[in-house]
Amino acid sequence: MNGTSGDILVDVRGLCFSRGERVIFDGVDLQIRRGQVSAIMGPSGTGKTTLLRLIGGQLRPDAGTVHVEGRDVHAMSHRELYALRRRMGMLFQSGALFTHQSVFENVAFPLREHADLPEPVLRDLVLMKLEAVGLRGARDMMPGELSGGMARRVALARAVVLDPMMILYDEPFAGQDPISMGTLVSLIRLMNDTLSLSSVIVSHDVVETSQIADEVFVLSEGRVVESGSPAELAQSESAWVQQFFNALPDGPVPFHYPAPSLGDDLLGPRP
Repeated sequence: MNGTSGDILVDVRGLCFSRGERVIFDGVDLQIRRGQVSAIMGPSGTGKTTLLRLIGGQLRPDAGTVHVEGRDVHAMSHRELYALRRRMGMLFQSGALFTHQSVFENVAFPLREHADLPEPVLRDLVLMKLEAVGLRGARDMMPGELSGGMARRVALARAVVLDPMMILYDEPFAGQDPISMGTLVSLIRLMNDTLSLSSVIVSHDVVETSQIADEVFVLSEGRVVESGSPAELAQSESAWVQQFFNALPDGPVPFHYPAPSLGDDLLGPRP
C-alpha cells in the first residue's frame, strides 16, 4: 500500500487472534488512511466485528500490533486508552440507544460524560448534530417511537457529537429498508467528508458499501485476501472476491458445512 506514514491512521501488522482453538486472524496486515471511508468486508464469521474491537482496544491480540496515529493501542495505559476512545465514535449494529432516555438525551450523553459545557452550549451542539442527520424535530421522541432507520440515524448523531477523528461502523445497513439504507449510505459519506473524519465500515452489504468506500479489505480464512477500490475488486480474478462480490452460493467458501458423506450418515448406526 502506498502513502506516507502521516497518511496512515490505523496500521495493523501481523495480527493474530484466536478464540479457544478457533483461529480468527492469522497474520492480518492492513492500513487505513486518514480522510477515507474504508470498508472491511467478508463472509459472516470472518471476524469483521472482532477486528473493530481489536482496533478499539477492547480485545488484545495473540500476536502482532495495532497502531492508531502511530501509537500501539495495546501498549497504552488505561488512561491513554480511555482518551483514545473519546476520539473514536462507534455506531453499533443495534444502534444501542438508551431506551429510557429521549432522542435529545441519547445524543447529549457523551457530552454530559466527557465535556463540562454550559447547558445552552450543550443544547446547541445536540441540535446541530440532530439537524445533520435530519432528526432535529424528533428530539423529544423516545427510542421506542422511532423506526429502525431513525434509530440508526440518532445513533450516528451520538457517535459524532464529540467530533471524533474516526467513526467505526458495525454493520450499519443491517435490517434497513431501501429508503433508510440509501439515507444512511449518503449520511456516512457526507459526514466523513464534511467533518473531516476517517470512517471504517464493517459490512457484508456489497452494493451499498461499494457506493461510498474508497478502499475495501476482503477478509477470509484469517487473512486479507485482497484489497483495493471497489472498481478494482469488481475486476479481481480472485475466486474469494468473485464469490463474495457476486453472491455465488459455492466457491472457496463452501455451501455445505463439513460433514461425513450423506450415505454414511443415512446408513450408519442409528441413535
